[in-house]
Amino acid sequence: MLKIHDVCKSYNGIKVLDHVSFEITKSDVLGLAGPSGSGKSTLLRCIQKLETFDSGSVECDGKTGFMFQDFQLFPHLTVLQNLVYGPNLGKKSAHRRQSNEKRAQAMLKNLGIEEKAATYPGSLSGGQKQRAALARSLMVDPDILLCDEPTSGLDVATTMDVVQLLQSVCQTGTTMMIASHDLDFLTKISDRIILLRDGKIAADIDAKRCRNPVDRLKKYYAD
Repeated sequence: MLKIHDVCKSYNGIKVLDHVSFEITKSDVLGLAGPSGSGKSTLLRCIQKLETFDSGSVECDGKTGFMFQDFQLFPHLTVLQNLVYGPNLGKKSAHRRQSNEKRAQAMLKNLGIEEKAATYPGSLSGGQKQRAALARSLMVDPDILLCDEPTSGLDVATTMDVVQLLQSVCQTGTTMMIASHDLDFLTKISDRIILLRDGKIAADIDAKRCRNPVDRLKKYYAD
């Protein structure tokens, strides 16, 4: 489904990704852990082709969707307009545009923010922005959903809502890669967790079978 082979990326002579290699199979949920600056977000952005890597290769068998850490919702568009903006690009057919709008409304209903369709992002809470951002990323029907720090800045209750939302996405068979510094969150949602440190893979564990995965991963932060 997704194969990362020997990927390297540097900024100003500093290696952010240092010969990173791994594979993900269909319907897997992979957590990317690691301290700030470890290369988590950079790797996701390289997979999405928002940035280019210096060497190595990324083989992706399917379409990717990207959920930004800071949501990246257009402030001058309503929530509904944000969702249909991408799918409507280049679509002149009124039928297609109406179909996209109906689908977006159904997406918002499924995520519990149907009443916010005509609201502008500036009036939404953090959790509502998170749901809107997730809905927009799902509008492209991704085979692989890439999530960059989806619980950043959220309280405990809202974080649990995000866990439930992402679990519902998992049930559709969507493959996911989620970057987060929140180990508790990652162990709740991930089948497997890769920990990056100084641009390298420091640990690769089976989150479902490993006993006390959080404690095990924390050792790599301390070493």
